[in-house]
Amino acid sequence: MKGILGLLQQKSQPDPVEGHLDSKLFATTFIGGGDSGLLVPWEARAVEVGATRLNAERGTRLLQALWAKDKHMSRLDLDAVSRMEPFIDYASVAAGRELIRQDEQGNFMVVLLTGSIAVDRLQPWGERMHLTEAVPGEMLGEMSLLDGGARFSVCTTLTDCEIAVLSADAMDQMLASDPALTASLVTILARRLSLRLRVVSARLSEKK
Repeated sequence: MKGILGLLQQKSQPDPVEGHLDSKLFATTFIGGGDSGLLVPWEARAVEVGATRLNAERGTRLLQALWAKDKHMSRLDLDAVSRMEPFIDYASVAAGRELIRQDEQGNFMVVLLTGSIAVDRLQPWGERMHLTEAVPGEMLGEMSLLDGGARFSVCTTLTDCEIAVLSADAMDQMLASDPALTASLVTILARRLSLRLRVVSARLSEKK
C-alpha cells in the first residue's frame, strides 16, 4: 500500500514536458498479476446482470448522504463526492443477481446505495456459508480494486438495488484529472481495510 501511495504522490506532480497526467496505475495492477481467476470488468458484469443506468444526480445525492454518516468516508466532503461523479457508474440492479463472484479477478468496487446484498463464501466441499448482509453505504470489492487480487466472496442482490460502481480505469482517469481527490480516496479505503483486518486478526487471536 505504501507503494501505491508513493506513486500517487508522484502523480500529483505534473510532468513539465507533457503538461498533463496520463496514469495507468490502477488498470495495470490487473495485468500479469498472477491470479488464476478470470478478469471480469464492470461493463461485462453490468450486461450479464441486466443493470440499468441510474440518474447520476440521484446517485451522487445518495452517495453524499450515506458517506456523510460514515466516520471514515465523511472525510470526503460533499464537494469531493460531487467531483467523483464523472468517474462513477450509477446503476439499478434487480434482485437475485450476482454482482461479484468468488475467485474471479475483479477490477471494480461497488457501493450499495439502496436495497440489500448477501455476502457468501463458497466452501471447497460445496457449502455456501453466509457471511453478512450488506446495507446501504457499505462497500464491496474494494480490496480487489486496490490490489488486483481474486474476489473472496460472492455478492448477490437480495432486493432491487441501486449501486455506485468505481472501476480501475475510472480510478486512473480520476488520478489524471484530480490526483489530490484520488489520493484522499485511496488513503481512506486503505485505512478502512486496515482496521477491518485488525478486527479479524483480534478475533482469530481470541480463539487460540
